[in-house]
Amino acid sequence: MRRREFIALLGGAAAGWPLSARAQQPAMPVIGFLNSGTPAGLAYLTAAFRQGLNEAGYVEGRNVAIEYRWAQGQYDRLPALAADLVRRQVTVIAATTTPAAVVAKTATSAIPIVFTIGADPIAIGLVDSLSRPKGNVTGVNNYLSDLGAKRLELLRALLPNVAGIAVLVNPNFPDAASQSKDVIEAGRVLGQQVHVVNASSEADFDGVFATLVQLKAGALIVTVDPVFNSRRDQLVALAARHKIPAIYFGREFVVAGGLMSYAADLADGYRQAGIYVGRILKGAKPGDLPVVQPTKFDFVISLKTAKALGLTIPDKVLALADEVIE
Repeated sequence: MRRREFIALLGGAAAGWPLSARAQQPAMPVIGFLNSGTPAGLAYLTAAFRQGLNEAGYVEGRNVAIEYRWAQGQYDRLPALAADLVRRQVTVIAATTTPAAVVAKTATSAIPIVFTIGADPIAIGLVDSLSRPKGNVTGVNNYLSDLGAKRLELLRALLPNVAGIAVLVNPNFPDAASQSKDVIEAGRVLGQQVHVVNASSEADFDGVFATLVQLKAGALIVTVDPVFNSRRDQLVALAARHKIPAIYFGREFVVAGGLMSYAADLADGYRQAGIYVGRILKGAKPGDLPVVQPTKFDFVISLKTAKALGLTIPDKVLALADEVIE
């Protein structure tokens, strides 16, 4: 073979290398992101999840794809959304919110699942053990649902003479009964009258606050629920309009104009879930990853909202606050 022909042959082969190499590259992993709420209302949590992914070495659109599925507060849509992700054979499911996690576990025992929830994962049947979850499920327990008694205590510290306190619950939330029971039992011990009111969608909010007026409820505890979090601006606005002091399950409610919150950092829980998803994409088994639990709970107060409600925050309550929003 002449030298010129050899070089031409070599050049033709080289031209084919990049295409061949690309053909041999593994497909980009796909995360199925399943959530009970709305993309707009929970955008800050989605951003935190992607931050965790980034910390684990994954960037959406670069080396990982994300298929988002939002139930828009309609929990009965979750089974079909989860089934679609399973049918698409996603690499891992990020079941972010308690209802989404329960449905995802029912949908598959093969695809790894990383949850972020507010309820007890053992009590609702997601895992058998926090330290060794086993199976295909692990995640982050933000421990939001079990703080009702503490929130009641904080409300009473602010309003020691309040006659009745209402508890807002979404009856469709997996541990709704447990959340209301927690507050009722704490109220019984303290001699505090507690009223339970239900809302399963934004359409119920006006009726709920009309009921609070009829009950002459002097304060409100908003229990954990993705619908409430997605629609926090509406809840906060109604509480302000009706002059009802309320305590919530996330700092974001107070930033939006709510009076108080007591909770772990929900956004940080989503960040940690993103890290776990990244570890699973690198080969870790869900059952070997212990359920992450919060180590710190923050009490946040808005002095601006207190003033608008005509309330003076006692020094002893201010002293308990981890953050005071002026």
